Amino acid sequence: MDRLTEMEAFATVVDQGGFTDAAKKMGISKSAVSKHVSALEARLGARLLNRTTRRVSPTEIGLAYYDRARRVLNDAGEADALVTSMQSAPSGLLRISVATDFGVNLLSPILGDFLLEYPDITVNMVLNNRYVELISEGFDMAVRIGELEDSSLRARKLTETTKRMIASPAYFQRYGRPMRIDDLNEHKLLHYSNQASGNVWKIPAPSGEKRQVRTAGWLTVNDGQSLLNAAISGLGIAYLPSFLYAQAMKEGQIEEAIPGLPVETLGIYAVYPPGRFTQPKVRAFIDFLARRYSDKGPDIW
Repeated sequence: MDRLTEMEAFATVVDQGGFTDAAKKMGISKSAVSKHVSALEARLGARLLNRTTRRVSPTEIGLAYYDRARRVLNDAGEADALVTSMQSAPSGLLRISVATDFGVNLLSPILGDFLLEYPDITVNMVLNNRYVELISEGFDMAVRIGELEDSSLRARKLTETTKRMIASPAYFQRYGRPMRIDDLNEHKLLHYSNQASGNVWKIPAPSGEKRQVRTAGWLTVNDGQSLLNAAISGLGIAYLPSFLYAQAMKEGQIEEAIPGLPVETLGIYAVYPPGRFTQPKVRAFIDFLARRYSDKGPDIW
């Protein structure tokens, strides 16, 4: 007899509490279940079940064997599911969490190409600037920028972006250009309102340490594009990722505030729940993003 079938019969009897219900669960006769369990006990040379007229329960040895057998059966089921899923076309609802600035500027414009390539997938993209709990909040994956929090999530690096302080030529003509980090205390800074640290910038110094700068500005807003627009308009200095400012810098609308400072480089990652295999829809989307961003960053957008 097949060893896995014997294991399955025994484990199902334990799960169902008897041979009759186990037979219904497996779709075979009660006598067939009994034969599989008897063959297993004979092969192992041990009694695994206590049988009475009223109930069936595992022996001490049977309970220990059940734990291992159930693990083996679950692994076998996952292996079968893996093969099936890898051969099937990606499909179903894909729920994604994306940082607002990145989603609006870099993901939304290419999302249509993905949906045309995979017509059986539907996408629900949620734009926000907080770290969502993927599993508990029902997300399949997220795109995150910067240092990743310690977690059990799996991650794949898609590309990189840099972060610089920028402002318009008109701003520098009116207020002067800061030469050192300390000079920022005399300037008007444009802040993200959703930063956990408040209106504080952590800027890499020439020494390699990170300096903290806290200065009030004319504008605080929870949207990077609005900060870029404000910087272009001459309202102050913004501290933004290159995927937002790259085009404006090419066109001369903004300039780097303190060119001599080290440039901060941030990774852009696809993160998704752990598991022995990745859902085809998630794998398809991550592979798509990796292809589309292969020639991007840190300053090429």
